[in-house]
Amino acid sequence: MIVITDLKKKIGDRLITKGVNLQIPKGKMTVIMGRSGEGKSLLLKQIIGLIKPTSGSIHIDGIDITKQSVTHKKIGYVFQFAALLDSLNVFENIGITLLEQSIDREEVMRIVKHKLALVHLKQDTLTKYPSELSGGMRKRVGLARTLVTNPDIILYDEPTTGLDPITSRVIHELMLSTQQQLGLTSVVISHDVEILKYADHVALLHEGVIAYYGDAQTAFNSENKYISQFLQGNIQGPIQSDPQE
Repeated sequence: MIVITDLKKKIGDRLITKGVNLQIPKGKMTVIMGRSGEGKSLLLKQIIGLIKPTSGSIHIDGIDITKQSVTHKKIGYVFQFAALLDSLNVFENIGITLLEQSIDREEVMRIVKHKLALVHLKQDTLTKYPSELSGGMRKRVGLARTLVTNPDIILYDEPTTGLDPITSRVIHELMLSTQQQLGLTSVVISHDVEILKYADHVALLHEGVIAYYGDAQTAFNSENKYISQFLQGNIQGPIQSDPQE
């Protein structure tokens, strides 16, 4: 579904992505990992069309979205900290896109309740404000808001940042069940290696290129030095290269 070819992005004098090549299969969960500052979130924003690449292409269903003037309508984006509006309650946060389209409020409520059920939140949550929610609940509301647009693809930017291990597992399980139930293509930026238990594929972004791509379930046993050192926690300084290469 998503084919990224020789993608490069320069910011100022610095080339962040230096020729990313990656194919993300339809209906699967693909995790993109890498050290801080590698440009993972920048890559997501190029996929959704928020930022234009310096060169290269991103084809979604055969269409190069880098040549489009608007963001792709079939892609949803779940922000790192949910990005809920503090002045709006949960109903308004989830349904804001529909409310702005002047859709009947009762119809919006019906849709919002359905999405709320998908993320396993009770209906009494609808009248609460973000300040009254736990971190995990805010993440769920953020996902429900994304689901309102009925996307084919969901991009997650560090979905478990700031959460304890138990809540992180619950969010991962929710991401997987949502993907499977709705047949979504999920692209996840994450530092949390536990996500590999739920993902289909993993790609490692290193020094501006994809240094590893493979099955998420077997990544820990890979002989690829880049993913091996990353998963072992040896991420301080440059990843060691084979002196014979």
